[in-house]
Amino acid sequence: MRFSYHCLLTLLLTTGSASAFITSPAGRSTTFLNANTLTRKPNSAVEIAITAPGTATSAAFDKACSELSKNVTIAGFRKGAKIPPKVLEGALAARGGRSAIRAQAINALVAELVEPALKSEGVTPIGQPTLIVSAEELAETFEPGKDIEIKVACDVWPAIKFTSEEAYKGLKGSYTRKPFNQEKFDTAMADLRDRYAETSKIDDPTAKLAMGDACVVNMVGYMATADGEKGEPLPNAASGDNVEIILGQGRYMEGLVEGLIGASVGDTRTVTVAFPDKLRDKSLAGKKAVFDVNVLETSTRSLPELNDEFAEKVRPGLTIESLKEELRKAIDEEDSKEYVGARNKALADALAEVIDVEVPETIVQQQAKEKYALMMTEMRDGGTPDAEIKKLITPENFQKYRDIVADDIKKDFKISMASDYLGEIEQIEVPANQIDEQMGALKKEAESAGEAFEEAAIRPKVEATLQRRLVFDFLAGHADLEVIYSDQKEPEFDAALMEKLGEESLKREQEIESGEPIGLDVEEDSSVGSTEIKSMAEDAEASADEVEQEVVEAAKEAEAEKAPPVNEEPKSPEDGAALAAKYASMSEEERAFAILLDLGMINISPDPDDPNYDSSIDDDFCPEYDACE
Repeated sequence: MRFSYHCLLTLLLTTGSASAFITSPAGRSTTFLNANTLTRKPNSAVEIAITAPGTATSAAFDKACSELSKNVTIAGFRKGAKIPPKVLEGALAARGGRSAIRAQAINALVAELVEPALKSEGVTPIGQPTLIVSAEELAETFEPGKDIEIKVACDVWPAIKFTSEEAYKGLKGSYTRKPFNQEKFDTAMADLRDRYAETSKIDDPTAKLAMGDACVVNMVGYMATADGEKGEPLPNAASGDNVEIILGQGRYMEGLVEGLIGASVGDTRTVTVAFPDKLRDKSLAGKKAVFDVNVLETSTRSLPELNDEFAEKVRPGLTIESLKEELRKAIDEEDSKEYVGARNKALADALAEVIDVEVPETIVQQQAKEKYALMMTEMRDGGTPDAEIKKLITPENFQKYRDIVADDIKKDFKISMASDYLGEIEQIEVPANQIDEQMGALKKEAESAGEAFEEAAIRPKVEATLQRRLVFDFLAGHADLEVIYSDQKEPEFDAALMEKLGEESLKREQEIESGEPIGLDVEEDSSVGSTEIKSMAEDAEASADEVEQEVVEAAKEAEAEKAPPVNEEPKSPEDGAALAAKYASMSEEERAFAILLDLGMINISPDPDDPNYDSSIDDDFCPEYDACE
């Protein structure tokens, strides 16, 4: 099994080369900026007006000319030679690129000036800034050596706010887990009593051993033959002298204790046993053996009473009540590990209610692309032909998918950001030995699978994952969570997803009745509703290379123009009620199946034994009769 730890959020595009096109004598990037005007917009977006002085516009233009000269062939000039700007612009204009140099200079100014301008305003950009007026339009009035005002829009890293100071403490919520395991408690207490049992030698040599007694024996073992007789002697490790045996269920090899019931001192019993399948010695595991057991001594065993005297023996200072409490706590803590996920979900839901974060659209769009690409890849891995997958990758389908997952993405981003923030302000650090332990295990997994192990890239992801666990443990320690104990098994499917599917099914029936074309809604996938914002983007991209570009293109088209809404004829109240009653009368499993069937996402295979079966369609299922024989 390969583990993939959550990576840092992958940005859509970088803001350009980090190398400066204008440098100071020291060789460092020099930013030429006049006063900037920053306007904040919803969803953690900003607009900023940057005035680049003439020194910057001149330098940008000269650099653009120099770069284009290297790739343009003009009669009378050697390739790569310095070409005068007017000659270069004239040649490009003849080829339809009259403003190409000036547009390139403007784009270079944006790449160079926007990030430091934003940082000077105390904000950090996310993704690529967008010119409010295109570079081509600005190029019409651009003059090298003169000031120019450039306005760009850009998403920026949001600030996190809590509804009140330390609102993350005292989070309220609930989650369901199984009741306290009384059976495990009783077994543990019985084992503890058995450990402190007192033995008394039986003086009567004719006394017969009973369940609960003990004896000292000599044992000689043999492998059992096919007919159950003695075969080859067992290794010395499987035999022994003066071996103490306590007669109790499940203590030893199957058959040993049962074979000694009723034996007395001096008796030799021939006992057939079966070695456990999981025995460390694989040469004996799962095999049968025959032992000659000679009883040397017998004794009775008496279990201690559950009182303070017994507790004192277990550990000085314990009372029977404190012993029970410690045992209950230990068992409950061990069992509670199974429900850490449910606990953390309750904490995450509560945490999302007390934080105020504007989620940048760049984050939503990128995460939606990654999820959509992953969904398409999973469909391919499941056997869906590429041709069918390509039909699903449309701007309309991506936009519908993006709209469905947007709320989950925003919520998960908030929780992720809050977790990182709390880890910092509460100084929650992961012990180095825990990171080393996880790294060692991952490295071993990678080596056994023959995969490369990039320690430098994986280590920070491992640390981030472990820190998040510690943050949620911290939140749990300061939370007011109600634990609901229930024996009822949790459903294996997402109820919220089923509700969404139900809405789509209702919409589908409305489209059928109205005669509108029916679109295949691909957004209803098991990946919808993921609660991990730092998704396995790298894995998704690596396995979806051939569909990723199509997803990106579909997303771009969806961004540019959303699909027009379908004009649907509303269903009558009676029909709507009938459909609702149809689903309401079903169990959750039946309802889930019916919704998927109504959506056309699954088909029912015809039953040949059905009286109404149409045999004329047999060729559709088996065109080559001989192959079916």
